Amino acid sequence: MGPFEIAAIAIIGGLVYSAYEVHSKNKHRTNKADVDALKAEIQQLKERVVTLESIVTDKSYQLKDQINRL
Repeated sequence: MGPFEIAAIAIIGGLVYSAYEVHSKNKHRTNKADVDALKAEIQQLKERVVTLESIVTDKSYQLKDQINRL
C-alpha cells in the first residue's frame, strides 16, 4: 500500500466520520410545528376526558344505568 492510498483512506474515513456526527445530531431534532400540533391534540383529548368524566359521574346517568339493569 502506497502513501497515496493511505491518504485516500484517511480522507474518506474522516468524511464518513463527520457525516456520521451530523447524522447523529440531526436524528434527535424535532420539528417545532409537530410538537405544537401534538400538544394541541393532547389538550383537546384532555378536555374530552373531562367532559366524559362529568357525564359518567352525573347522578342522572347513574340512575338511568341502575334502571336499565333492572
